[in-house]
Amino acid sequence: MNIRLRVLPLLALLALTAHAADQTLVVVEDRGGASALPYYQALNLQPRNPRQALPPPHIEVPPLPGERHGEADMLPVRSTLLTPGTVERRVIEAQGLRPLFLVGDDERSRAWLRQRVEVLHELGAVGLVVNVESQVALDALRRLAPELILSPISADDLARRLGIRHYPVLITATGIEQ
Repeated sequence: MNIRLRVLPLLALLALTAHAADQTLVVVEDRGGASALPYYQALNLQPRNPRQALPPPHIEVPPLPGERHGEADMLPVRSTLLTPGTVERRVIEAQGLRPLFLVGDDERSRAWLRQRVEVLHELGAVGLVVNVESQVALDALRRLAPELILSPISADDLARRLGIRHYPVLITATGIEQ
C-alpha cells in the first residue's frame, strides 16, 4: 500500500506530460515585431554532435629555461624605505597574521637577532632580510639563528602599509615592537 501511494503520483505526472506532448503549442501573447530568425541564420550556428567533436587545438608550449635560478639570483636585496634604527612600540589589529620580523645585514640587526632568537623561535616568527648584499652575508645571518626561517625580500610595500621606517622589528597580530 505504501508503494502505491508513491507510484501513483508519478504515473499521473507521466500521463499529463504525455498528454501535453500530443498537443500543439499555444501562443499566449504575440507583441508583433520582426522575427529574429534571420539574425540567427546569419550566424550559421550548427548543432554539434558530441560524437563528431573536433580535436582540441594544438597549443605550442615554450620550453622551460635550461638553467635554474636560486636564492643568490635574488640578491642584492635593498629596501629603500627602511634603515636600521629605533622603532616605537605600537598596537595594531591584524588578526591571523603570523609573527614576522625584519632584519638587515648590519650590526644592530645581528645583535637584535642574537638577543631574541629564542623568543622568535617560540613565536614561530618568520624572518625577512630586507637589506642584504650577498649570499655570504645572508648565510652569516642564518648561522646566528639556524632554527629560524630567514628569507631575502624587499619590504618597501610592507613598510608603507604598516608605517615602518626602521628595523630590526617584530610584527605580530597585535603589535609592532623592537
